[in-house]
This record gives sequence, structure tokens and C-alpha cells, in this order.
Amino acid sequence: MQAATNPNETLRKRLPIIIVGMVLFSLYLLWQVASFQWLSPQVRTYMSTLADANYTRTLELAAARGLIYDRNGEVMAVNTLEYEIGISPNLVTDARRLSTSLAPALGRSEIDLFEQVTSNRPWVQLARPVSAQVAQEVTSLNLEGITIDPIPRRSYPQGTLAAQLLGFVNLDLVGHYGVEGYYQDQMAGQIRERYLSNIPFDLPQGGWEEDHGRDIILTIDRDVQFLVESELLAAINSTGAKSGTIIVMDPRNGEILALANNPSFDPNNFFDIDNPSILQNPAISAQFEPGSIMKVMTVASALESGAINPQWTYYDEAAINVGGVTIRNWDRAAHGNVDVTQVLVQSLNVGASTISLAMGPTAFYDMMDKFGFGRPTGIDLEGEASGTLYVPGDEHWSESMLGTNAFGQGVAVTPLQLVNAINAVANGGLMMQPHVVREIRDGDRLYVSQPSSLGRPISPETARVVTEMMVATVRDGIDQAQVDGYTIAGKSGTAEIPSPVGYESNAWIMTFAGFLPADDPQLVIFIKLDRPTSGNWASQVAAPVFQHLAERLVVLLEIPPDDIRHALAAQGGAVNAIHR
Repeated sequence: MQAATNPNETLRKRLPIIIVGMVLFSLYLLWQVASFQWLSPQVRTYMSTLADANYTRTLELAAARGLIYDRNGEVMAVNTLEYEIGISPNLVTDARRLSTSLAPALGRSEIDLFEQVTSNRPWVQLARPVSAQVAQEVTSLNLEGITIDPIPRRSYPQGTLAAQLLGFVNLDLVGHYGVEGYYQDQMAGQIRERYLSNIPFDLPQGGWEEDHGRDIILTIDRDVQFLVESELLAAINSTGAKSGTIIVMDPRNGEILALANNPSFDPNNFFDIDNPSILQNPAISAQFEPGSIMKVMTVASALESGAINPQWTYYDEAAINVGGVTIRNWDRAAHGNVDVTQVLVQSLNVGASTISLAMGPTAFYDMMDKFGFGRPTGIDLEGEASGTLYVPGDEHWSESMLGTNAFGQGVAVTPLQLVNAINAVANGGLMMQPHVVREIRDGDRLYVSQPSSLGRPISPETARVVTEMMVATVRDGIDQAQVDGYTIAGKSGTAEIPSPVGYESNAWIMTFAGFLPADDPQLVIFIKLDRPTSGNWASQVAAPVFQHLAERLVVLLEIPPDDIRHALAAQGGAVNAIHR
């Protein structure tokens, strides 16, 4: 019979194994604790994020956007602050009372607020953006858990003035249309991540003015812009027009002094616009058939190409057939023996078509290209259209277009394209690059816009001859555009409005383009009225608008009358160097 095992002996034999196991397990635990001191950067970041999740949040905050000024330093666009209201629900002790107190200030229902305030999230956005007045009202309530964070916003102190030229900045601080859209990258400040505490007593740091975007100084004159917009509104009211555009430019350097459209909008409240198309700038985006103003470029092109000379004449029989299409004068009358000047003075469609036929399609369309038709001008504004000019070889071109394009039918241009072509005549044949930005300031650095040329479609001699013809057009044919004391060169245009089934009846676009003083042009003024009802011809409707605006502009811009300029010039004065 085998003897029983001694329990003490068994325990004695197993005890070293148990001790070794406990020591090893203790060492393992110590290793795990110590290993936290040597965590990888990724793990450290993850653990830090978890630790801070309930105490901080990240807000993307843009630095201040560059400001916009007119040419005289008047502010056109600035930066302001609106606010974001939020709450940390875990810091709220009486959600019902807080919801009741906060609802009137934010204009929200108590039930909606109560649901957000009792959320299990660490932080909840209650309202964004709100005005400084609302933020101040919320602050005065002294509610627990509330956070109030500044949000940069764009503000336009001049209201609707030059709205479609300026464009607007959306709630994400991204510029759209106009200068704001075109120079978005220049003016935008750097987007930075800002860590905000959810603890009410942990105050956020400032600094949104850091990394300020570049400032823009426009060629626009605020006072001229206001005058032009006022005259445009008055013209629309007096003529019954549905809409309109006025552009005032300096032909010598391409600077735009004013660019007005009506209707317009308030860029401070762009989000309230019902019709998004009103945000666009018709001066650079609205294409239309120009009508008889195009005869100026037709005559200039023919003179430049040598197809005709200043003494050229033709016999006007009231109609001409081009490519199977019969073209008639506006008055349906035959004018007999007519010279080239009278083609402009009497605005004869048959004469313009006869001239384009004398040139031929190759020379005619080459000259239209040199004048910039059918392509954007390249102005520094977002949203420019290219216009439409079909040429031989295009699917939609027909032989009749050589005749109709000559007097502004079957071709589409923007107001700016038309103004720029007239500028070439006013500026001795040299066509300047149109632009609206004069300077860009980046801290202490200043970038000045240098005038540049788009080419020379006509020679100085051709420009001089055509200018004399345009002076005769105003003097002998458009009394309503004359300005006492100043020689005006100009041309009107009355264009029918095309539709899918031909041209609309009793509906026109009326334009007038003129420059002054004719012998030393300092201003080109372009008037466009859409669907006016007070008359049938632009010479009756648009020309008086030009006259009234020009009379006020020469006073505002201190342009002396012809006799004073000539007297000063005789004494060696340089009146065209007046600073504006």
C-alpha cells in the first residue's frame, strides 16, 4: 500500500514556480506601463486627440481679405466680423431655462434649441452667421456653456454702387464675379486652423488680421460712378427702357472711370437675389447686335485697307442685294450720289454694305478681327463673353453676312468690345487694353498697372479722317448729342432685337458712342438702352442721355472747353495732363 503525499511537500515544490510566474507577470505589467513613454508619434497624436475631444474644437478662419479702393482712396469693399453662436451641452445644468432665454435672441423655436442643448455631442453650432448686435445680446444673457466666435465677412460701404463691377464674396469668403472673382487669389488671406476651447473661461486669441490679403486700387472714380449710375437710372425712367449700360473710359490708357448697369443689386445681400442673372455684369457679358455704330469700324477698315479713300462716292438706289438678301436704308429712300462721310452722317445701310463688298470678305473680316470682335478684350473682370462674329468657312456664315455685318446686323458684341473699338479711333488708331485695377498693394510693395496695347487696327491718319467724319455726324445729323463749347465725335445705333423667328417688331436696343474733346480725346462715353419706348431712333433717345452726362462730366473732371484748351496750348500748356 502506497504512502499518502505530504501537502506541505507539494506546496514547497510548486512555490518557486508560482513566484517566478508572478515575477514575470509583474515585469510584463511594468513593461506595459513603461511602454507609454515610447509611443509612436501617430499614437501620441491619436491619444492627444481623444484627450482633447471634449475640451477643444477646430475652426477654419480666413485672414482678412484685401480691401478695395477707388482711384482716389475711397473705400469700396472692407472686412467686418459676424459671429457664430455655439454651445457645449455637457456644461449646461438647466437646458430648459437656457432654451427659453436664448430662443428670442436667435429667432428660433425653444423646442429646436432644447434638442440641440440636450445633445450628447461635445459642441453644437446654434447659429451662423449672426450680427454683432445679436452676439452682444446673447453675451448679455450670461448663459452657461455658450461660445461666441468671430467670423470674417465682406462688407460694401457704398451699397449698390458699382456692384456688378465689384462682384461679391460669399459666406465662405470666396469671391465671385467682377473684381472679387477675378482677383480672388490676390485678395484672399490665408486659411488657418484655429483651436478653440469649449470651456467658457478659456478665452480665444485674436489674430484674424494676420496674413492680410492684397489691397486693390481701382481705376474707377467713385464720384464719376455715382453720377453715371444716377444718369442711367434717370434715362431708364424717362425712356421706358427695361435695362441699360453706360461705360466711361479714358481711351489713352484703357482705364475705366465708370461702368454702370441697371438693374443692379446690393452685394451686402447677394444671398437675397431671386434672379441669379442679375449678378452678372452686362457690360462685359451681354451680347447684342450693335446696329449702326458698326458703320464706324466698317468705314475705318475700308480706308485702312485701301478699298476706298476719303473722296470715295457711290450711287445710292435705296436697296442692294447681297447673297440673296435685299438690304435697305433705314428710311427706305434712295439718296443718289453719296460720299463716305454721308454714309455715317445719314447712317446708310446700303452705303455700309457697298463698302464691305468693295473690301471683300478676307479684308473685311481681317479688320473686324483687328478691332477685337469675336473674342474677349481680356479685361480684368470675371465673366467676360467673347461675342459672336461668323467668318467665311464657319458653318453659320453666309455671303449675305458680308453686307449685314457692315451695319451691325448678324454680329453680336458686348458693350465693352464696342467701346474698345471706338477707343482705337479716339486714340489715334492704337487700341489699349481695358482694365479696372490701377494698383495692387501687398504690404509695403506696390504693383502699378502699366497701360498696354492690344494692337493698332488703323493708322493715325485713318483715325484722324474717321474722327472728322464722326464730328460731322454729330454736327450735321445728331443735334441732341452736342455739348456747348466742346467738339463731339460720335455715332448712334438703333438695332433690332433678333428672335428664333426673325426680328421682334417695335423693339430695339439703342446706343450712342462718343468721345471728347474730338481733337484731343480724354473721355469715351457709351450709352446703351434696352427696349426704350419713348422714341424709335437712338438719335432721339440715347443721344440726349450722352449729352446730359457729358455736360456734367466735363465739369466734374475739369475738362476745359475747346477755346480755353486751344488758348492754353498756344501758350505751351498741357491741359490733357490734368490729374484725375
